[in-house]
Amino acid sequence: MSNIAQYFPILLFIAIATGLGIFLVFLGSFLGPRRKYAEKDSPYECGFNPFEDARMKFDVRYYLVAILFILFDLEVAFVFPWAIANGHVGLVGFWTVIVFLAILTAGFVYEWRKGALDWD
Repeated sequence: MSNIAQYFPILLFIAIATGLGIFLVFLGSFLGPRRKYAEKDSPYECGFNPFEDARMKFDVRYYLVAILFILFDLEVAFVFPWAIANGHVGLVGFWTVIVFLAILTAGFVYEWRKGALDWD
């Protein structure tokens, strides 16, 4: 059996799933109701009428906290493969992760002391 023939069921599944998804989207757009009214087309902001322009500027601290969260969240995600392979990496792998976590902790303490996480 050739390699392409082995993957035929997967390719068939992908083709059927894609075709079904496209079919259902078009079916919903053709059969769905098209009732437009002012309240439906109005901007929506947490249940209240919008009180400012949608392009208002946010404080740069919002972006700083968001970027720092993503940075530390992704770095912590590197610990999970180590935890799974902990029995196979030995002492060298253990101390490598300890150094990694020490650097991560030092970075967190640094940003905390600089006030990057303070919200006035």
